[in-house]
This record gives sequence, structure tokens and C-alpha cells, in this order.
Amino acid sequence: MALADTERGVSNCGDSGSPFSEIIELNVGGQVYVTRHTTLIAVPDSLLWNMFSKKSPKELARDSKGRFFLDRDGFLFRYILDYLRDLNLVLPDYFPEKSRLQREADFFQLRDLAKRLSPRLSKDNSINEEISQSDTEEGAQQCGSSGGMETLRAMSVSGAMRSPSLDSRKSGYITIGYRGSYTIGRDIQTDAKFRRVARITVCGKTALAKEVFGDTLNESRDPDRPPERYTSRYYLKYNFLEQAFDKLTEVGFHMVACSSTGTCAYTSNDPNEDKIWTSYTEYVFCRD
Repeated sequence: MALADTERGVSNCGDSGSPFSEIIELNVGGQVYVTRHTTLIAVPDSLLWNMFSKKSPKELARDSKGRFFLDRDGFLFRYILDYLRDLNLVLPDYFPEKSRLQREADFFQLRDLAKRLSPRLSKDNSINEEISQSDTEEGAQQCGSSGGMETLRAMSVSGAMRSPSLDSRKSGYITIGYRGSYTIGRDIQTDAKFRRVARITVCGKTALAKEVFGDTLNESRDPDRPPERYTSRYYLKYNFLEQAFDKLTEVGFHMVACSSTGTCAYTSNDPNEDKIWTSYTEYVFCRD
């Protein structure tokens, strides 16, 4: 196998002293990215800088197609790569994965990015914490020790009274779908041979889907969907329907409908050959 092919590079016109091609292909958690070598080494002493400047191509892990492989979150890596391009990061208006992105920044040893994502540097959080703390202290000072205690008790009671509404779960529908296939032999009495479910899709409101499935939800096909919008492009990171059903049941959903369609085809023109059936099934869950 030629070196240029194993490095998955378009050309080798980059730094003459580097063993890497100018264009690098990466497989990050199953997501393929193509970028420049100079982008990956943009931040000195970062993990990617060490990988692609201090090591040789032979020392790095690869997938079956020769791409450099990183066992990390493929969806969030797009923001890591955006940051490396110009050392700036712009996140969508609705981005609930900030804490997970901070964890990825820590892993890739991007210290400046991790600091920007830290909750302690969030303006909204710092202002809210300062206001609540100053209000409590001022109430205690103005009312004396006993008055301060009463103020604290009143604030605690009001917080407890608000908590049920904050914790209340929204009603709605979630549809779980999957495509499967199975083979039936020429003898109808022969047991059918089922193939593994390739992918379990999730349809419904974005906020509900994230509430139910959390980190097990793959959002790579529709990453920037606002929480109040609907999507049919999410799918789960596992292939067990029972696991999805358990997740839905734990948060109060119950099945209200189910439908399935199937088609049959022969693997060859010989009618005596095994028949392959392909089916698509949907389960509709509701929470009142």
C-alpha cells in the first residue's frame, strides 16, 4: 500500500519536514472529517499538536480505510475543529451540550477553550449567583439575625413552592422506528433468521427526546435543532428496542399505537431460493 494512500492525503505539499500530508482525513467516533495538517497543530502542546507534530503516522491508530482514528464524540468534534481554524468559537443559540464540549476541550488539552466554556466564566451564571448571594446578605443585615433567618426561611419556602413547576414534566408524543430484515427458507416451517436492527430512530419534539434519552441520543444528523422544534433525524446509540422502551417507561411514557409494513424480495431469480423480508416498524409513545 502506498504511503500517500495510507495517510489518506490529497497531496503532500505541506511542510516538507513533516511526514504528514497537507490534507488529513480523520474518523472521530464514526464521523469523518477532512482538514489541513496546519489546523490540527494550531494550538501548541495540545493533544492534536502532539499527535501530528511529535509522532509519526505509523504510531497513530487508523480505521479500516486508513483514516486517523479518534475514539471521541464525533458530533462535538466539529466545534473543536472550528475552534482550531481561527481560535474562535461561535455556538448555536440553543446549545445544551456545553458541559460535554468542555469535557472534550479538556481531553484535547485546549485550555483556553475549556476556560471559555467553564460555567464560572458564564456571565449569566455569575450574575445570578452574585444577585442571589447579595440579596440574602443584605436581607440578613437589614433585618438583624432573627429577621435574616426569617428572610432565609421565606426564600427557601418560595423556592420549594416553585420547584414543582420547574420539575414538572411536559406531555407529548415520541415515535420510535426501526428497519429490520429477516430471511425465511424454502420450508415455511423453518425458523426465520433475523438480522440485527441497524438503527433505531427517534421522532418528536427535540426537548422531549433529549430528556428521555440524554447521552444515548445521537444528534449528528440534526445537531442545531432548537428544543421546541420537532425532528425525525435523531437515532439511538444502541440497537436494543427493549432498552429504548425501558427509558420511555421510566419517565412516564406508555405505548399508544404501533404499525408495521413489510416487503418481500428474492435474493435471486430462482423462486426456490430463500426469501428476504424487509420491514419498517413504528411505536408511538405518549405522556399525558
